[in-house]
Amino acid sequence: MTQEVKKGSPAIYGKVTPPAMEKGKVTYCTDLDKSVIRASCERRGWTQVGIDDEWNFYWSYTQNCRNLFSIESGYRMNDNQLINHFPNHYELSRKDLLVKNIKRYRRELERDGNPLAEKADVVLPNGQIGTRYLHLDFIPVTYVLPADYNMFVEEYRKSPQSTWIMKPCGKSQGAGIFLINKLSKVKKWSRDAKTAFHPQLSNKESYVISRYIDNPLLIGGKKFDLRLYVLVTSYRPLKAYLFQHGFCRFCTVKYDTSVAELDNMYVHLTNVSVQKHGGDYNSLHGGKMSIQNFRLYLEGTKGRSVTDKLFAEVQWLIVHSLKAVAPVIANDRHCFECYGYDIIIDNNLKPWLVEVNASPSLQSTTHNDRILKYKLIDNIVSIVLPPDGIPDARWNKIPNEEALGDFDILIDEELIDREDTNSRYNKLHRAKT
Repeated sequence: MTQEVKKGSPAIYGKVTPPAMEKGKVTYCTDLDKSVIRASCERRGWTQVGIDDEWNFYWSYTQNCRNLFSIESGYRMNDNQLINHFPNHYELSRKDLLVKNIKRYRRELERDGNPLAEKADVVLPNGQIGTRYLHLDFIPVTYVLPADYNMFVEEYRKSPQSTWIMKPCGKSQGAGIFLINKLSKVKKWSRDAKTAFHPQLSNKESYVISRYIDNPLLIGGKKFDLRLYVLVTSYRPLKAYLFQHGFCRFCTVKYDTSVAELDNMYVHLTNVSVQKHGGDYNSLHGGKMSIQNFRLYLEGTKGRSVTDKLFAEVQWLIVHSLKAVAPVIANDRHCFECYGYDIIIDNNLKPWLVEVNASPSLQSTTHNDRILKYKLIDNIVSIVLPPDGIPDARWNKIPNEEALGDFDILIDEELIDREDTNSRYNKLHRAKT
C-alpha cells in the first residue's frame, strides 16, 4: 500500500497519484465540517483542497479511508501524504474484534509462559470459584452473538441473577444498546431478530454481550465513564501518546439497579448523544467533569497513592489493548490515528475498558469542550509532522518535547531500546511496563 507509483497511474475517483508537493506549499482536505480541523491547518498556512485534488494531509471519515486503501481504488500515496486512520483501524474500534484480539493476545502470552498472563482463582457472585487473569483482566466477560451463544448461556447460568449489556458491534453513540437480566430476554431478542442466529441467511449485525459493570464508582449518586484520547503514530514499533485533557461523562439520572430502571438509558448510558436528550441535561457543563478535577476529587476522597495507582492502571490497560491489536493492524507509514477510549471505574477503583472509538466526536457541547478539542487537534498535527512542519511519511516519528504539547508518551518501543531516552519518557513509561 505504501509504495509510490509513477505519475499517471490510476488512482481513486479517476485521479492520478499526486506528484511530489511543491516546496513550501502544503495542502489539506477533510470530510468533516469541523472548524477545529480547519483552524489547525490554516494556522500553519496550509491550503484546503478537495479529495480529487493534490493533498498532503487528509482528515477523513473512517469509511472514506477504507475506500482509499481498497484494492479497487488503485490509489498509492507518496511520501508527502498523511491520513488520520490506519486501513484496518476497526480491529481495535469494532467491539467484537477488540474482544477477539484481546483474547488472542492473552492466549499467546499464556502459551509463551509470559507472567503477564498469570491467572488466579476468584469467587464469583454466586459463590462458585472461577478463574481470572491477574494482570489482563481489563475487559468485562464478553461474548459475540450469535457465534458464542452457547458459551454465553453456560456463563449466564453460573450467575443467573447477573445483568448483561448488549451492543451492536458496528454502531456507536449508544445506538441499539440494551440491558438484560433474564435469559428469556436474549431469546426474545433472537426471535425478534428472526434470522439473527442464522447469519448466513442475513446480513443482520452481530452483537456483543458483556457482563454489566453494576458496581460503578458514583459521584453525586450518578454513573460516569472516562473519555480519554490516545494518539497512535505507529504500531510496529508501537508509538502511542495520551492526551492530558480527557473528561468524565455523567448520566443525568441517579444510578439505580432496580429492574424498573433497567431500560432507562439516562441511568445507565453515559454517551452525550443519549444524555443530551434527557430532561435533566445541563447544557452549561454538558454533563462533563475534566480529568484534572476528577483526579482532585479522588485524591481528596481516596488519597493520593490510591489515585496514582488507578491512573497507572488506566495507562496499563490502554497500552496492552494497543499491543493486542498491533500484530494485525496494517501499519502503513502514512497513517496515524486518534482513538477515543471509554473506561468505567468500578467502586473498587478498578478500570474497565468499555470500547474504543476510531472517530471520537469533535462536536463541542460547551465552551471548555471547544477549547479542549482545538488543543487536541492542534497537538496531534504537531506530533505527526516532522520538525520542519512538512508532511513526510519517511520521518521516524519521534517528536521533540515541544511538539508533544499536552500529550504524554504512553509507549515508544523504538525509544525503549535507546540509551538516550529523554527524562519525560523515562518518567512516564518505566513504571508501566
